[in-house]
Amino acid sequence: MNAEMPLHGIRVLDLTRLLPGAFCTMLLADMGADVIKVEEPGSGDYMRWTPPLVDGQSALFNALNRNKRSLTLNLKSEAGRDLLLRLVDRSDVLVEGNRPGVMERLALGWPVIHARNPALVMCSITGYGQDGPMASHAGHDINYVATAGVLGLNGAKGAPPSPLAVQVGDIGGGGLQPAVAILGALVGVQRGDEGRWLDVSMTDGAVTWLALALAQRGAGEEVGRGDQRLAGRYACYRVYECKDGGSYSVGALEPKFWTELCRAVMKPELVELQFATGAEGVRAHQEMEGVFRSKSRKEWEQELAGLDVCCEPVLDLEEVASHPQIAARALISNSPAGVEVRPAVLMRADWRRRDAPRLGEHTAEILGEVGVDAHKVENLKKDGVV
Repeated sequence: MNAEMPLHGIRVLDLTRLLPGAFCTMLLADMGADVIKVEEPGSGDYMRWTPPLVDGQSALFNALNRNKRSLTLNLKSEAGRDLLLRLVDRSDVLVEGNRPGVMERLALGWPVIHARNPALVMCSITGYGQDGPMASHAGHDINYVATAGVLGLNGAKGAPPSPLAVQVGDIGGGGLQPAVAILGALVGVQRGDEGRWLDVSMTDGAVTWLALALAQRGAGEEVGRGDQRLAGRYACYRVYECKDGGSYSVGALEPKFWTELCRAVMKPELVELQFATGAEGVRAHQEMEGVFRSKSRKEWEQELAGLDVCCEPVLDLEEVASHPQIAARALISNSPAGVEVRPAVLMRADWRRRDAPRLGEHTAEILGEVGVDAHKVENLKKDGVV
């Protein structure tokens, strides 16, 4: 089965914890890579114990760690470091999420890893990167997007910034973008390059997602919270409240869609006010607000069905799985381990190989692959190495 997966034969050592690194290596695992979670004996990844639990293990952990194996290693011990380096000899990628300097203090920094396996790609995911005045700062997603300027743009005009519901820094900057960089580095190795060290900053990743906003500001356009082209400035692109408290998204950016919408809601006079600002813009917003408040969300679904207007109801989380489009694409499923979202881009129908592992579930199996027999594994357990 795995022989046809794109990353079959690629081994990834995952030393990360929590969300960013786990999302990154899940993307690789779902494409066939052999991802080995290297965890601290006894405690493991903090996310394992984050409620809600399903059969004693976090549903959140399960959602991010399918298709992986788990190995426990005490990297503060000489024996643990030696075993990791033996795995490095046989691996293609190492992903870690420690603050700058930690891997060096463990005698596992880039010079050591690169000397041991010149073809290996090492990816270090941090909040702010390996250098700069904030390199050693602690932080979480809300801090990274705050520093990047993303948080400051999120929210209503005149109101304080609102935390984003999806972790843009963690998932975008610390999950998706390093996965792409790892794949690029692996292609380089296949073409004859040596492995390289990838310095991944979640803040940097979030900043890159502001490319259009920064370009607009640089060209002299006003860009502010609740006052952007795609965030509340124009009546043709925003969210409207409905009669029943539900909401409707309107994305009628192209004139043909806006014209069709205005005609459908009996407001042809608003066609010319699609991109109006100032007093005319206020008028367009207020009139369209009144239109959507006149009917329930369900009524608007029925009235706008089949029209080419780029309008869709805003779903609550519990409605998503049963939506006809989401259900038709089989994106969300339920299993004994919890709710699972399949890969956004399927490589093969049989992409799912195993559930998220229990702590140390594959320790003996993995160490056996580097010549450590069962008797030796038992001794390592007694010594607190695994």
